Amino acid sequence: MIPETQIAALRAFNRLYTRKLGLLNPHLDASPFSLTEARILYEIAHRTDPSAAEITRALGLDPAQLSRTLKRFEARGLVQTAQHPGGGRSRSIRLTAAGRQAFAALDRNTHDAIAGLLRDLPLPKREALLAAARSIGEVFDESPAAEVVLRDLRPGDLGWIVHRQAVLYAQEYGWTQEYEALAARILADFVQAFDPAREAAWVAEIDGRVVGSIFLVRGDAPEVGKLRLLYVEPDTRGRGVGAMLVQACTEQARAVGYRRLELWTNSVLTAARRIYQRAGFVMIDEKPHHAFGHDLVGQTWSLDLT
Repeated sequence: MIPETQIAALRAFNRLYTRKLGLLNPHLDASPFSLTEARILYEIAHRTDPSAAEITRALGLDPAQLSRTLKRFEARGLVQTAQHPGGGRSRSIRLTAAGRQAFAALDRNTHDAIAGLLRDLPLPKREALLAAARSIGEVFDESPAAEVVLRDLRPGDLGWIVHRQAVLYAQEYGWTQEYEALAARILADFVQAFDPAREAAWVAEIDGRVVGSIFLVRGDAPEVGKLRLLYVEPDTRGRGVGAMLVQACTEQARAVGYRRLELWTNSVLTAARRIYQRAGFVMIDEKPHHAFGHDLVGQTWSLDLT
């Protein structure tokens, strides 16, 4: 059973979205076309000799509705049909010169309308809108998953990582700002005493969005490195992001000469612990403690790199 609050929230978003983009207007973006007609024109313009069946499948339209729309387009001289290159009874659809001109005008109008909407938003709201749009697209995207890319740190990453970890641990485990302060101190120390020969950091991205990170820092002894602040965004868990980050960290630790890699975690972080176990880490110590507003069990894990 889906909670009524969730249904209401999505319905409210739909009402706001359709009003803001003018999707309820009989003519989209000051064009002579409705939203459905505009989408059909778009598919014809961006496909090579599509058949009516292809467009029906792509848009999830009723075939009779598409047939009526194509007849109106033909009557207005916007499209023409011909024997489909694949043979059979299907006929390919293509825009006429007038159709290409009409679509180009519609495309310009839509472009300008969206540009105006974004221009009217302050930069932080614009960035938030675009990030939310990408997230919604990823939820409904049925194409193969985008590649996970690991990169070096860039300006702004450290603050973002502290922010996201603090938010996620508060949402998922109820941890207080004590954890946020701890993460901020760890990263401040990382920057201020950074040793490029012994330390490193990786940020995971999917389609340009930060979805995780990990840090390799010096340990208390010369032969020991520490794995710190692994995190993965919830919507990308299960795609191997955490395993990629841990592998990058362990390989670099071995390459720079550490003989052992250690990490400290808490028993409630079960998903992270499974990643560590699969990478070969073993737990060498476990102690109860009180931190971040909760009674927790801290654990030290170690990986032999020799």
